Amino acid sequence: MRSYCRLLFNDDAGADSDGGRKFKGLAPYSKSLLYDDEHQEYKKNFPNQFKYDYAVSREDKNAAGQKMYIQTKMAEYAEELWEMMQDEKTHIYMCGLKGMEAGMAECFGPIAEKNGIVWAEFAKAMKKADRLHVEVY
Repeated sequence: MRSYCRLLFNDDAGADSDGGRKFKGLAPYSKSLLYDDEHQEYKKNFPNQFKYDYAVSREDKNAAGQKMYIQTKMAEYAEELWEMMQDEKTHIYMCGLKGMEAGMAECFGPIAEKNGIVWAEFAKAMKKADRLHVEVY
């Protein structure tokens, strides 16, 4: 994820000939504390393109006072994320524990169903279109 963000917002390979950035979209993801200084810089320099938030399960609590998990944090932005997923230019990068895939289904299953879509089929189509990139263990 770090190298991806560096390409979009920092490295020469992501720069236009006019000095701007080639990437014109929005790059949201759950923030990692490891590179927080870089994330804050991206948010400062690209406020309309870069968003992030924390989901630190060992420290944060959800609204019910339980551990914060990625699906809980995604649910806070579910409508916005779902809308973004409808754009064929949107890519999702997910890496971490295998349970995160189930968390995505938990978060987006109901909103997909509300829109007459089966989440599992939608996710499979995104993977086939090379828009959903999953590395889990």
